[in-house]
Amino acid sequence: MPSPHPEPAPRGPGPAPTRLHTVTGDALVIVDLTPRSSSNCRPPGPYRRLLGLPGARGFALAGVVARLPMGMFSVSAVVMIAGVRGSYALAGAVTATGLVATAVVAPWIARLVDRYGQARIAVPATVCAVLGSLALLLCVRYDAPAWTLFASYAATATTPNTGAMSRARWAHLTGDDDALHTAQAFEQAADELCFMLGPVLAAFLCGTFFPEAGTLVGAVLLLIGVVAFAARRATEPPAHPGTGARSPVRSPGIPPLLALCLALGAVFGSMEVVTIAFADERGHRAAAGVVLGLQAAGSCAAGLVFGAVRTRGPAGRRLPWCVAAMAALLTLPSLAATLTGSLVLLALALLIAGTATAPVMITTMTLVRERTPPSRLNEALTLAVTGLLGGIACGSAAGGWAAEHLTPGAGFAVPVSAAALALAVSLTARDR
Repeated sequence: MPSPHPEPAPRGPGPAPTRLHTVTGDALVIVDLTPRSSSNCRPPGPYRRLLGLPGARGFALAGVVARLPMGMFSVSAVVMIAGVRGSYALAGAVTATGLVATAVVAPWIARLVDRYGQARIAVPATVCAVLGSLALLLCVRYDAPAWTLFASYAATATTPNTGAMSRARWAHLTGDDDALHTAQAFEQAADELCFMLGPVLAAFLCGTFFPEAGTLVGAVLLLIGVVAFAARRATEPPAHPGTGARSPVRSPGIPPLLALCLALGAVFGSMEVVTIAFADERGHRAAAGVVLGLQAAGSCAAGLVFGAVRTRGPAGRRLPWCVAAMAALLTLPSLAATLTGSLVLLALALLIAGTATAPVMITTMTLVRERTPPSRLNEALTLAVTGLLGGIACGSAAGGWAAEHLTPGAGFAVPVSAAALALAVSLTARDR
């Protein structure tokens, strides 16, 4: 049997090709053993390129850890106070006080972050918030007066907005609009993931171990996450001391976006309340969290897909179309609740409707960034989140009233109406 003969390698730069040829019967067999060039490999996707930037993975992971407690604290506080003190009214009043304090304090903390840097402000602000959480835990545990619960939970309002700081880092780190669009989508998906897993984790910890477990674990995760995030100094954007830029509230095009965030928050807050009321009427209140989690899952998946697609045209032109799609899809849960009364179909409708949430939020935050000078970016993004929180409070109140005075199915008209209002506001927010 003839033995194979290597073909001599040609002279020249680069790796020498290796080919073996032999003759078997009436056929000439040639085997090319030349090493394949890496240029033949499939190019990395947008998220792989994004996380491949120097230092990106470190602060992105730390940011997710720091944001997870944001979905835990309110649920943990309600379960802890109601479980130990036996009063949901007290628990609701305490968490509402914390929400109001956050709306007042958070923009001020963000302004300090812009002026003096993330690491110098975020870490001491987080320590203050963690001490407030631990004080709340101890006051509940040892039956302190009710006013101490309000004071302790109000101290947690100094928690820095890690999502805004992370978005500011991406704006500083990325060099083109496509990469920044992908980064915005990644951050929105991280937000959805944290607010989807946070309440589940809090309920599990408080129910499995002891009522204070959710608050304790949330405080530890917050401290670890923010310290690890602040330690990534190489990706931190520069501070802007003594900046002369005007407040984001007075920047052209920002007030309509804040009004839009208020309307969007009303959509989210009312949808949560009426969904819980609908599930409770059907005798499946425990399943309400899973049903709402499907809505967040749809938004998370849609956000990742939206970030991988290259967008065309200015974000202001896309905004009304994204909000219109959300308003149209929000009619599906209303139809499922009023026409069928099925919790399973409602869950499916919320999953589909949730796919419109992330594109709206990504486009809104993109416009906030584009219309804000870098020296006030954290403050502007935090104001947008504050608008969402205010809208959630208003939407929760309106949804609760509708669920109590109307049928639970009819209560779904509240988020649909809020979405219609958001669409009208988006038409004014599309241009500077």
